[in-house]
Amino acid sequence: MLQYFMKCVYCKSKKLYYFKSGQLKCSSCRKKFSPKKIQRNCDVIKLFCSNFTVNQASKQLKLHYTTVKVRYELIRKSISIYQEQQYQQKNVKQYDEYIYLAKSKNKVKQNIFDAQNFITFNYENKVYNLIMPNLSKYKEKFIVDGANEAYFKEFSKFMMLNKISKVQKSENIIQRFWNFFEESILRYKGINERNFFYYLKECEFKFNYTKIQQEKILLQIVH
Repeated sequence: MLQYFMKCVYCKSKKLYYFKSGQLKCSSCRKKFSPKKIQRNCDVIKLFCSNFTVNQASKQLKLHYTTVKVRYELIRKSISIYQEQQYQQKNVKQYDEYIYLAKSKNKVKQNIFDAQNFITFNYENKVYNLIMPNLSKYKEKFIVDGANEAYFKEFSKFMMLNKISKVQKSENIIQRFWNFFEESILRYKGINERNFFYYLKECEFKFNYTKIQQEKILLQIVH
């Protein structure tokens, strides 16, 4: 890590000034940064890539829970931007639709409106996911109109056919990602709907790259 600190984190210049406060200043881009803060960022990134939860990482690093939570949120947002940039103008080989509903919700009919629907694209031996609008905003209207029972039957039929087709298909990269996603998402105890996109992108990122590649990329895009 000391070698990493010998370069400016912004422009990679080796012309640095050292201050008694512990900060460094780059003579090229004139920006200041703290090696201690950068080291903490590296440590958080390493645990993030090792699948530590916020609570586990905060205990491991002896940092406040909120401090780690804010860093994790920044990492996930940075990942979503990075993944979008990587996907742009790539040739798509195949794609398929997936509907996810947490196992804790699938026994209550009304919860079908909370299902997350996304399309997985295969490009250059990687995956990219496009999340689709769910039906939560129509939930109250369907229940009032009494249409939730009919929709539940159609949804159940679709899920059964989808399960059969997945078993019959030869395993491909999209199928492997869905299995990876289902296993990975279990680490988190309840995900808020507005944050689902970022967790989906985290799974996508971790599926596409090795742990070493993940750390290298995140050190470049997260500051």
